[in-house]
Amino acid sequence: MFCLRPYASSIALSILILLSGAIRAQDLVIRNARVFDGASADLAASQDILVRNGVISEIGPNLPVAEMTKEIDAEDRIVMPGLINSHAHIMMQMPIGQALTTDAFYWAYVATKAAKTMLDSGFTTIRDMSGNTFSLKQAIDRGVVAGPRIYPSGAMISQTSGHADHRTAADISRTLDPDSRSHFEELGMTAVADGRPEVLMAARENLRRGATQIKIAVGGGVSSHADPLDVTQFTDDEVRAAVEAAADWGTYVAAHVYNSKGIRRAVSNGVKSIEHANLVDEQTLQMMKDNDIWLSPQVLIFENEIIGLSPDQQRKQQQALDGIDTMMNAVNKIGFEKIVFGADIVTNMGLLERINEEFMLRSRWFEPLEILRQATSRGGELVALSGPRNPYGKLGVIEVGAVADILVVEGNPLVDISVMTQPHENFKVILKGGRVHKNSL
Repeated sequence: MFCLRPYASSIALSILILLSGAIRAQDLVIRNARVFDGASADLAASQDILVRNGVISEIGPNLPVAEMTKEIDAEDRIVMPGLINSHAHIMMQMPIGQALTTDAFYWAYVATKAAKTMLDSGFTTIRDMSGNTFSLKQAIDRGVVAGPRIYPSGAMISQTSGHADHRTAADISRTLDPDSRSHFEELGMTAVADGRPEVLMAARENLRRGATQIKIAVGGGVSSHADPLDVTQFTDDEVRAAVEAAADWGTYVAAHVYNSKGIRRAVSNGVKSIEHANLVDEQTLQMMKDNDIWLSPQVLIFENEIIGLSPDQQRKQQQALDGIDTMMNAVNKIGFEKIVFGADIVTNMGLLERINEEFMLRSRWFEPLEILRQATSRGGELVALSGPRNPYGKLGVIEVGAVADILVVEGNPLVDISVMTQPHENFKVILKGGRVHKNSL
C-alpha cells in the first residue's frame, strides 16, 4: 500500500521559519505610468496606481494620497503585472546525481537561492509542478526568505515505472516490497502509486499538506529512467481517482504528458491542464480546445543541458525538442489560446538565472502581446482554477482589486519582447503583494 513518510525537507525548511505572520506592505503609489494591464494592447498613459494593504485600490491620473504614502515615479515607463511561471520546479535546481544523494537540508538551501533568483527575474508567482515546497511556501509567505508566492502541487504522482519512479535497477522491486521507494520519494518530491486506492491516498496526502492542485504523470518523461515518451501511464480509473480527489477539494489536476494518446486519456477523465504536449497532434489539440483545457508548454529547458542525463535520457530530450515546432504551428493553426508561460528548468541553476530567455524563444511563434498575456493574465486564470485552495487573490493583471504584483519596465516589451530577457537591467521596480523587492529608480 502506498504511503508517504514524513517529509524530511519540510523539517529542513522549517528551521528557517523564525518569524510568524506576514509583514504588512506599506501603502504606496506609482505615478506617471503607462499601464499594460496584462490583457489589452492599449497602454493607458499618465496613470497612477495606488496600492493599499498589498492590493491595487485605485488607478487613474493624479490620484490624491494620504500623508506618508510612499511614492515611486515611473517617469512614463511601462507598468505591468508581475510575471507568473506556470511550470516551475523550485526544489530541483541541482544536478540529478546530486539530487539523488544529498539530504533535505541541502535541498532547502538551494531552493532558497532559486526562489530569490526567480523573484529577481520578475516572477512574483510560480506554479510548482513537483516538489516538497510546502515549508518553502510558508517561509516566503511569512517574509523569512525572498521569493515568489508558490502554488504547490506537492509530490508528482505516477505509476510504477512512470515519471515519478526514480528507483535504479539496483533498487528492490515493489512486487517484492510495496514500500520500496527512491530518494525522491523519501523527500516528498515524487510519489509512486498503483491502482485507485493508492492514487487516492497520494492525492489526498498532497492536499493534506496544502497542495493547490494535483499533478500526475500520464506519459513518459525525459529525466526518469524507465519510461519512453511514447508510453501511456495510469488507467482511466486511476486518472479519474486523482481528478475526483482534487474535485472534492474544489481544485483540479494537471497532467505531465507528451504524447497524444496520453493527452486524450487525461482530458477524457477530467484533467484541466496539460504540461508539455511536445508530441501532440492537431486533432488532440483540437480536443483540448473544445474542452477548455489549458496548455503549459516550454522551450528553454529542451534547448539547453539537463545536467546528469544518460545517453538514453538525452535522446528523449532531443525527441521532445524536435516536436516543439510542430506543436506550436498546430496551436496557431487552430487558434488555441489557453496557453501559459513556463520554463520547466531543472538541474541547472545557471539556466534558471537565464529563465527570461524563454520570452525570446516563444517569439518564433507568438507576437509580443500574446507572450506577455501567457506570462501574466493567462497564468492568473490558470492558478485561479484552484478555487477555494487559492490562498492569494486575483493575479496577473493590473486592475482595482488585484494583488499588487507590479513591474516597472524600461523599454516597451509590446514592441520588442527582448526587453523581457534582461530583467536586472530593465525591471526597475519589482513589487510583490505591494512590498518593494527592488527599486532602482
